[in-house]
Amino acid sequence: MDFQLPEPVIPDHVPDQLVRPFPYMFGMTTRADPFGDWAAAVHQGPAIFYAPHAYPGATPAWIVRKVADLRKIYMDTETFSSKDFSPYSKMVGDTWTNLPVEIDPPQHGKYRAFINPLFTPAAMARLEERIRGYAIEYIEAFRERGSCEFMADFAFEFPIKVFLELMDFPLSNTAQFLEWETGLLHEMDMAKMADATRNVVAFLREQIAERRRNPRQDIISYALGVEVEGQKLTDDELVGFAFNLFIGGLDTVSTNMGHQFLHLARNPDHQTFLKENPQRTQNAIDEMMRAYAAVTTFRTCTKETEVGGVRMMPGDKVAMSTTLAGRDPEEFPEPGIVRFDRNPRHVSFGFGPHMCVGMHLARREMRIAIEEFLQRIPQFSVEPDQEIEYHLGMIQPVRLPLVW
Repeated sequence: MDFQLPEPVIPDHVPDQLVRPFPYMFGMTTRADPFGDWAAAVHQGPAIFYAPHAYPGATPAWIVRKVADLRKIYMDTETFSSKDFSPYSKMVGDTWTNLPVEIDPPQHGKYRAFINPLFTPAAMARLEERIRGYAIEYIEAFRERGSCEFMADFAFEFPIKVFLELMDFPLSNTAQFLEWETGLLHEMDMAKMADATRNVVAFLREQIAERRRNPRQDIISYALGVEVEGQKLTDDELVGFAFNLFIGGLDTVSTNMGHQFLHLARNPDHQTFLKENPQRTQNAIDEMMRAYAAVTTFRTCTKETEVGGVRMMPGDKVAMSTTLAGRDPEEFPEPGIVRFDRNPRHVSFGFGPHMCVGMHLARREMRIAIEEFLQRIPQFSVEPDQEIEYHLGMIQPVRLPLVW
């Protein structure tokens, strides 16, 4: 590791016995299984503890491991603010905010009201044919080869193609977007994260300016036309809205697909089951999203409060780890076993007012990917003698070589 971890500053109100290491550190990689033994070990410890290096930039945060406690925090938007849960705007000295995800109620609802119609199940259903077409195009490109590197050959580019179409960005931007994405989500060095942020924001500002001159049938043009309480969106609001779509529309879908196809590659009986029962694919996706939940978001404590007997103070960061939530043995009996008949009430898309606005699109992309892959590719497995390495923070396979 060429990045030196900062010396942690532990506030006076944090008891020494609650200061513990947290394995899921942003910007790191591991060849261990981050879901099985790691999550089980954390769940053997305190319900809430304080990790010296948990927030992006390797600074401290409270870790809340139980689903019941996380749900309470998700719902208590007055005590646990979403504002500034990501470091991007502040680290480059900007004033925009990820919109609507970093806006607290009641303002949050006003922004969701104009965004929700873009991502309803009906709106996403209209994209079904085009999304399926993109999936088939990528799969057919490597089907005869008998192998693929699933992340590079499919998982990264397929959701980007759908995103580019929704935003009406040039298809030639795919490689550049991947590079920026890596800098934003898998980099521990704050200077490199800041560079990626500046590049993305500069690109989005250019696109917004272009839509002002020449409106089109796309999401940015739509945002330029809406009003919130009688006012057009400001430049900061437009940038925050577009940046939020950039982060949410790309890496999270790629990440979930990586885990789902790794699971299927290691469990041929589950491949067979979904081939024979395609109507169960959505149930299977929900169960794999529980078992391999990859996202950690953050809240900031706004006033002195107590959660599970632990005192938190204003300014404290709280990690909302869906990875730990999905493996909570109190919520999900035998959490390490993937059962396609479980129908879990997972929090992998969040919970409460900030439930992921793009979840219907994400579900559709994942379902179509599994349906078309299983229909067109014979039984597949991980290439022999390949050790899977994972990015941490957003937990994602670095490479996933599959063979059939």
